[in-house]
Amino acid sequence: MGYVSAASVPQPRTAPVSAAAGGRRTLATALFLGAVGAAVVLLASGRIWAEGTAAVGGGSVSLTADGRDVTGVPAALAVVGLAALVAVFAVRRAGRLLVSALLALSGAGAALASFLGASDSAALDAEARRTTGDAAAAVEAVTHTAWPYVTAAAGLLILLAGLLALRYGATWPAMSGRYERAARDARPVTDPDRPEDLWKALDRGEDPTRD
Repeated sequence: MGYVSAASVPQPRTAPVSAAAGGRRTLATALFLGAVGAAVVLLASGRIWAEGTAAVGGGSVSLTADGRDVTGVPAALAVVGLAALVAVFAVRRAGRLLVSALLALSGAGAALASFLGASDSAALDAEARRTTGDAAAAVEAVTHTAWPYVTAAAGLLILLAGLLALRYGATWPAMSGRYERAARDARPVTDPDRPEDLWKALDRGEDPTRD
């Protein structure tokens, strides 16, 4: 009795598809983390970080300092992070690696500066001197809000976006490649029977005799 062996049916390759799907997921995650992190840093750094009072005459005056009075570093680095997040898709290879590192460093710097500013009272002391006109004036009854820690947490989101770009950025599409293909597809067709088309092609630096 003979046996008939069924021919093996080749299975579709799923690795490239899985890699592409993973790249899209990490891309979406990095975009979300970077955009949200930068937006929250810019918002939270404009909120009140510290409060206190200063003696004026026989009474006292309430003083406040927002995050940008304490330190302008987080807001500035959030803007840098946003620019780096966009630039990740405009560059390739080594350029993408460098921009991804800049994105991560922007987040780390924003988080560190916010954390260090959480207990700072120098901005309130400066406000006390301006308010009272006394160069030796110091703020009293200082309290700090939670906004510096919110800013620091948002900076960590930017850092995570940068780490994702460093790890998976090589699998992400490049913005420039899509634009180049779109520009080529949108190139007008030159009609060799129309002299005006030939002149326009020459003005664009094209060879009108090329098929």
